Amino acid sequence: MLVSVVWLAPAILATIDHVAQQRLAGEPPAGPVELLFAGGDWLVYALLTPPIFAVSRRWPIERPRAGRRFTLHLLFALIFCAAWATSGKVLQFGLRLLFVPDRVHAAMNAADGRFWHNAGVDLLSWIFTTLPFGVVVYFCIAGIAHAIRYFVEANDREVQVARLSEQLSGARFAALQAQLNPHFLFNTLNTIAVRARDGDGPGRARMVEQLSDVLRRTLTRHRVNEVTLEEELELVRQYLAIEQARFSDRLRPEFAIDSGALAAAVPSFALQHLVENAIRHGIARRTDAGRVAVAARRAGDRLELVVTDDGPGIDAQAAVQPGHGLANTRERLHAVYGERASLTVERAPAGGTLATLRMPYRELDAEPADAAH
Repeated sequence: MLVSVVWLAPAILATIDHVAQQRLAGEPPAGPVELLFAGGDWLVYALLTPPIFAVSRRWPIERPRAGRRFTLHLLFALIFCAAWATSGKVLQFGLRLLFVPDRVHAAMNAADGRFWHNAGVDLLSWIFTTLPFGVVVYFCIAGIAHAIRYFVEANDREVQVARLSEQLSGARFAALQAQLNPHFLFNTLNTIAVRARDGDGPGRARMVEQLSDVLRRTLTRHRVNEVTLEEELELVRQYLAIEQARFSDRLRPEFAIDSGALAAAVPSFALQHLVENAIRHGIARRTDAGRVAVAARRAGDRLELVVTDDGPGIDAQAAVQPGHGLANTRERLHAVYGERASLTVERAPAGGTLATLRMPYRELDAEPADAAH
């Protein structure tokens, strides 16, 4: 780790300082024990830096648990001080045993059996002596670890924002393309023409208004990535109303929406894509009446959206090919929520297709009506 290598600089400078101080004081040149300990004591930090980084990654000081995390890191700082002081004393004893063993044995004999007791008292005293400086060093290293983490996360967020912006543009285009594809537009206009010939003025006007509303909602959404569930359901209802007019009595939409979840944040166009696929791969393949059910519920801190149809069933593998609306939705879910969200497409037990979208529950203020225009 680069931060560990940085400790070479103070180790070298400490060794140079020890040599210079000996010369300035007119004392004999420092021996290998003093020189190696002067630099080696700093290198102990290099060994302790990776664990501090690991602890900072595992328990970062951030809201809403900043107070408890700070207390936890204060405890780790005390452990760090004890480890640093103990390692320094062990290093010092090892160097003396290696280079001047006679002096060590002489000191042990002179202590008359109390050598290790005295060594323990000396270690405890050294721990308390280094405590203030050690705590400061710990939090400096932890601060560097947090700064690096925040920098990396900020950079990742910028990449995600750019990716989500691109994906949202693709989703908007895909949704608009779905509304304007020749079959959809032809059938919609043909239905309007039939109602005009039959003298169904109110029905014709209603379909024109619905088509206009669907296109307006598709084109004027300006959020980067999310809308409220209520906004998404408004688009879905208008879309289904047009498709219901196209399929006449062959399409039976059903809704089971938890009213307490209407303010939940959902990826823009995500639910609309699921409904679109249910109609394309389910209802459009039936010769008789078919059902598309849309359900939404909150389960604790999770939001679950379910779209089912009673068609012949969709090929789950074909539904997630690159460029497909479901694949786009999956990528956006992963970019925003990571592993906390999922989208599954499978055959329903009673036949047809079951698409389930799960994500963390988070409320989003509804978009003002004038902003949507």
